[in-house]
Amino acid sequence: MTNPFLEDWSTPFGIPPFDAIKPGHFQPAFDMAIDEWRAEVEVIATNPDAPTFDNTITALELTGERLDRVAGVFFNLTSADTNETLQDIEASVAPELARNGAEVNMDLRLFARIDTLFKARATLGLTPEQDRVLGLYHESFARAGAQLDEAGRNRMSAIMQRLAQLGASFSKNLLADERDLELVLDNREDLDGLPASLIAAAAKTAEDRGKPGKFVITASRSSIEPFLQFAKRRDLREAAWRGFVGRGEARPDTATAPIIAETMKLRQERARLLGFDNFAAYKLDNQMAKTPENVSALLSRVWDRAAASAVRERAKLQSLAADEGDNFDIEPWDWAFYAEKLRKRDLDLDDAEVKPYLQLDAMINAAFDTATRLFGLSFAENHDVPRHHPDVRVWEVTGQGGRHIGMFFGDYFARPSKRSGAWMSGFRDQHKLDGDVRPLICNTMNFSKPADGEQCLLTFDDARTLFHEFGHGLHGLMSDVTYPRISGTSVARDFVELPSQLYEHWLMQSEVLGKFARHVETGEAIPADLLDKIRAAQTFDKGCETVQYLASAIVDIEVHTAEIADDFDPLAFEAATLKQISMPDGIAMRHRTPHFAHVFSGDGYSSGYYSYMWSEVMDADAFGAFEDAGDVFDGATAAKLGSAIYSAGGSQAPEAAYQAFRGRPPEPDALLRRRGLLDEVA
Repeated sequence: MTNPFLEDWSTPFGIPPFDAIKPGHFQPAFDMAIDEWRAEVEVIATNPDAPTFDNTITALELTGERLDRVAGVFFNLTSADTNETLQDIEASVAPELARNGAEVNMDLRLFARIDTLFKARATLGLTPEQDRVLGLYHESFARAGAQLDEAGRNRMSAIMQRLAQLGASFSKNLLADERDLELVLDNREDLDGLPASLIAAAAKTAEDRGKPGKFVITASRSSIEPFLQFAKRRDLREAAWRGFVGRGEARPDTATAPIIAETMKLRQERARLLGFDNFAAYKLDNQMAKTPENVSALLSRVWDRAAASAVRERAKLQSLAADEGDNFDIEPWDWAFYAEKLRKRDLDLDDAEVKPYLQLDAMINAAFDTATRLFGLSFAENHDVPRHHPDVRVWEVTGQGGRHIGMFFGDYFARPSKRSGAWMSGFRDQHKLDGDVRPLICNTMNFSKPADGEQCLLTFDDARTLFHEFGHGLHGLMSDVTYPRISGTSVARDFVELPSQLYEHWLMQSEVLGKFARHVETGEAIPADLLDKIRAAQTFDKGCETVQYLASAIVDIEVHTAEIADDFDPLAFEAATLKQISMPDGIAMRHRTPHFAHVFSGDGYSSGYYSYMWSEVMDADAFGAFEDAGDVFDGATAAKLGSAIYSAGGSQAPEAAYQAFRGRPPEPDALLRRRGLLDEVA
C-alpha cells in the first residue's frame, strides 16, 4: 500500500494530502518516522567533533521532519475527526512517542554537548535568538531528567509513557460521553422559549443523528448554553445541565476518576524525582508566575471580589423568580435562564435580539478585516486545496506586496467525532532554518451547524470565541523566527493567552461590529443603540462568570500542590476545595474535574488553567496602548504589537516581550476594572 507519509508531497503549499491519507497509514508511518528521528539524533550524540551551536543545537532543530508531519496530521484528526481506529492507534503510539521523547531528552551524551555550550554561551558569539534557543534546550533537558541517575532516568521514562497512555484514555472516555450525550426533545412543547435559530440547529442535529422529526441538544456549548438560557421547562433544563456537568462520571465504563487519580500520583512522583515539592512547583518554575503561591495570590485576590458580586447577583435572580411566582431556590440550571430575563429587563438586551446580526461568515470576515487593518494581512479563500473534513474551509494568507504568509484552516461546526471546546493547532510551524517554511494553522470550534440553506448565527460569546482563537491563529501565522523551537505559540503557558485574549478587544469596536454585524434577513447594520447595550452588558453577571472560571483554576492549582495519597479521590478533593473557598450557591465550575480536558487530556494546562487570568492582566493593560494612542487601529502601536508579540514567538522571555511592546510591566488593576470588580468589597 502506498503511504503518503513515506513520499514527498506535491500538494499546493505543502498541505497534507488528506484525501490520500487513511487510518492504516499512520502506524507504519509513525514507526518509520520515529526510527528516522532516533537515527538523526544518534548522529549528533556520537559526533566526535567538539560541540558547536551548529553541530548540536541547529542539528537537533533539523531532526524529525517526517515525525512532525505524521504527528501534525494524526493529532489534529484525533481531536477534530476521530474514530475507533484512530483512538486505538493513539493508545499505542502515545506511550511510544513519550518513551522515545524521554530517552532523547535524558540522553547523557546529548546533554553533555548542550551543557558544554550552555556554560560557554557568553563566549560563543551567539545572536539573541540563538542564545534563547540554547537556554531553552538546556532547561528542557534538565527538566526532563537528564541530570538524574540511571535508575531515576529509567523511572522517569516509565512515568512519561504511562502518563501518555492515561491522557489518551481520558480523551477517549470524555469523547465517548460527549458523543453519546443528547437531550432529545420530542415535541414543540419541549421547545417553549427557544429561539428559532436554536430550534433549527436542534432539528438538523436530530436528523444527522438518525432522529428525523425530533430535536436534539448536544454537549456542544453552542447547543447547551442557549438551551439553558432560554428553555422555559425547568425539568428539561435540569436534565440538560446534569448531563453536561456529569461528563466523565455518568457511566462506569467511561469514568475518568480512576484515570485522574493515577495521573496525579504519577505527576507527583515526576516532580519529586526532579527535586520539586509538588507538580505545580515543577510546572510553574519556568513560567511567568514562577510559584504556586504567586498563582494563588492572584486567584484569591480576584475570588473575594467575584464571590461577593456573585452572591448579590444571585439575590437579584432570586427576587426576579419570586416576582414571577417561581418559589424555589436558584440552582445552576436556573442561573442562565433568569440572568437572561434580568438582562432583558434591566438592560433591554437579550441574545435572541443580537444573534441575527452575528452571522458566522460575517464574523470570520470581521476577524480577517481586523488583521488587515492592524497588520496588513490579506485572506483569499482557496477551494481547491486538500482539507481534513468537508466542513473545513481554507484561506491563503498574504502580507505586504502579496508575500505568502501561510494557510489558515477554519473548522467551525460541531460533530460527534470532534472533542468539545475551541482551540488553535497547526499542521506545520513556521521557521527559517531550512528555507522559508510557512505555517499551516487551524482554528477548530464547535458551533451548531445550521439547517441546509440557513445561516449559522452566533451568540456574542461565540463571536468572542472566534476572535479569541483567531488571535492564537495570528500568533502562529505571523511568526517570524529562525528556529522551530521558538516558533509561533511556543511561549510560556501563562503568556500564550495574551495574543488571543487581546484580540477579543477588537470585536467590541464600532469600526468592527458596525461594519460586519448586519441583520441576516434585512442586511441592515446593527443599530448604534444595540451596540451600546452590548457594551453595557459586558460586566453584567460577571461575578458568576468569574466564579465559574476561578473555581476551576483554584481546584487545578490546589490539586497539583496537594499530597496525593494512594487512595486519592479526585471528586472528593474537588468537593472539599469548593467547600473551603465557600463556593457561592447556584453556580457550578466551568470545568469540573471529571471532564477537565485542559488539565487531564495531557499536561498542557495542568497547574496552568490560571494562565487565562494571568494573561488577562496583560491583555487588559495592553489594549490600553491603543486607547492611549486615541485610535484602536493606530499604525505605530500595531506595528510594535506585531513585532514584539505576534511575530516574535518565544524568541525572548515573556516579561521582556511585554516590556518591548508596552514599555513597562502590566498594570494589575486593569483586570479588575475590565471585569467590573475593582470597587467590589469582599
